[in-house]
Amino acid sequence: MDDKAILLRYLRARRGELLAKLDGLGEYDARRPMTPTGTNLLGLVKHVASVELGYFGEVFGRPSGRELPWFDEGAEADADFWVPAGESRESIVELHRFSAEHSDATIEALPLDAPGEVPWWPEERRHVTLHQILVHMCVETAQHLGHADILRELIDGSAGKGPGDPNLSQRNTEEWAAHRSRIEGAAREASA
Repeated sequence: MDDKAILLRYLRARRGELLAKLDGLGEYDARRPMTPTGTNLLGLVKHVASVELGYFGEVFGRPSGRELPWFDEGAEADADFWVPAGESRESIVELHRFSAEHSDATIEALPLDAPGEVPWWPEERRHVTLHQILVHMCVETAQHLGHADILRELIDGSAGKGPGDPNLSQRNTEEWAAHRSRIEGAAREASA
C-alpha cells in the first residue's frame, strides 16, 4: 500500500468514527452544547465536513459547488460549529457524505506532490502539497473525533468505538466508578 492509500484509509476511518458518534442519539443530545464554548456532536460533524470541502476543493482548484452559508462574509463567528433548529440533522450527515466523496475524488485524482494554495493561511505557509493537506485533515479529523469521544461519554457513557473496543479496558459500571474514584483520590492527594 502506498503512502497516499494509507493516509486516505486513516482519514476514511476517522470520518466514519466521527459520524458514528451520532448513532442512537436523539436530536437534543446530538446538538446540545457540552462545554462552555458550545462544543456539540453535530456541530463537530458539520465543521469537519465543511473544512474538508475547502481543503480538498478550493485549495486544489476543485471547488465542490456546494454553498456553505456559514462561511459567507458577514456570517456569524463559529457558525460552522453548531446546527440551528431549522437545519436538519439529515442535511449535516448528507453534507458529511458529500464532502467525503468530493475529497476522495480529489485525493484519488492528484499525486501527493500536487501543489495547492490555502488562501486563508498566512502567506509564508499557504503553498502546500496534497500530502501536507492529507496529513493536516487526518490530524484535524482525529482531534475533533477526540472531542466527540469525550462529549459522547458525557452524554450517555458510551466510550471509544463501542462495546468490545480493544483500546478500552473492559470494565463494568461499578469497576469504572471505582477506577475513577481512585484517580480522583490520587489527584486530591497530589494537590494537598
